Amino acid sequence: MVGPLEQAVLALMIFVIMLGMGASLTPRDFVLALKRPYGLMIGVVSQYGFMPLIGFVLALTLPVPEPIKIGILIMACMPGGTTSNIFTYFSKGNLALSVLMTVTSTVFGVLLIPLVLIIYAGALNVDIPRENIIATLVLLLVPVAIGMVMRKLNANVGAVTEFLGSLLAVIFIAFLMISWVPRNWTFLMNTSWAVYFASIAIGIIGITIGYQFARALRLHPRNARTVGLETGIQNGPLAVAIVAFTFSGTEEQAIMAIPVLYSLFIVIISTLVTFYFRRANLAAEQKMPDGLL
Repeated sequence: MVGPLEQAVLALMIFVIMLGMGASLTPRDFVLALKRPYGLMIGVVSQYGFMPLIGFVLALTLPVPEPIKIGILIMACMPGGTTSNIFTYFSKGNLALSVLMTVTSTVFGVLLIPLVLIIYAGALNVDIPRENIIATLVLLLVPVAIGMVMRKLNANVGAVTEFLGSLLAVIFIAFLMISWVPRNWTFLMNTSWAVYFASIAIGIIGITIGYQFARALRLHPRNARTVGLETGIQNGPLAVAIVAFTFSGTEEQAIMAIPVLYSLFIVIISTLVTFYFRRANLAAEQKMPDGLL
């Protein structure tokens, strides 16, 4: 479970992460994205078409109790996380597209997350308090807007805020390992294999499907890598915040297991995928004639 102090720290972390996301954007970025919306549209389809379906199938087929099913659904329905921007950069992907996809999926999420949760929670016959989730999502748009204003008023302040937001997304993982995991160690030791499988599978399947979908639609390899990472790397801190501020008691502990474990494993998964993408990119460059590099 998450205590009052942890909730306060978590809320502050989420605020700064979203602030950094907003500070990475200018109105011109949205104009450019609208002029060439193909990759962006593919990303939204991957994020809110494939990922909730993946979560639904996992929740339906794995032998897990209802709270874990809720955790799987919430995690799979989250928008892209800022961590994907870091891994996109190191995998030689399209960083500008990654940032825009992250923010776009967050903005669209205010409408789409409750919608897909209604559809899939109804199909699984589980109860999710959607009103609390909608309120949390709407509130998260405030720091994004503030970040954009900061960037417009002072580019240097915006750049520092952007960096801090991305860095804090990584620090958040360490926070979970130091704070939540030790206090819930007994619970995690008694957790079934299916919970760990779901936490790992969401990221692996999401990245794979997002990448293959983008390649099938003939996106450039750089953009395909970006779509793959954006699809599979969900906003773990946001999922943890939603669970912490929506549920309580032993139910919260069980639901929280999926977002926490996902957040821990996705760093390992994304690192391995990044190494693979870098090798593939290097091999492609070596095959090209010198004049085309």
